[in-house]
Amino acid sequence: MQNYVLPVVLLIASNLFMTVAWYWHLKFKHLPIATVVMVSWGIALIEYTLAVPANRIGYGVYTAHQLKTLQEVITLTVFVGFSAFYLGQGPTWNTLIGFSLIALGAYFVFRG
Repeated sequence: MQNYVLPVVLLIASNLFMTVAWYWHLKFKHLPIATVVMVSWGIALIEYTLAVPANRIGYGVYTAHQLKTLQEVITLTVFVGFSAFYLGQGPTWNTLIGFSLIALGAYFVFRG
């Protein structure tokens, strides 16, 4: 059971860090781009230390396609929360419909 759950937990944590790495600076337009890049690289390093083990542990329990699909669905879910709470941009109906279609695609990846 741990091999099914641990990769998902690690992917959620890694996506939290990667979303922050990619989007935290949008509220700090005054910072030089070189500073933003360096800080983001530091944050992304944490993301990699979580994502790589998640995939190593999960491979064999999940297929490579399933792992990638999990990562994409988790990324979208984390992003919606981050965007709403940090950037103050909640999802629109079109966003929710689009993400739901992606989730439907994920269903088919795991079905087969």
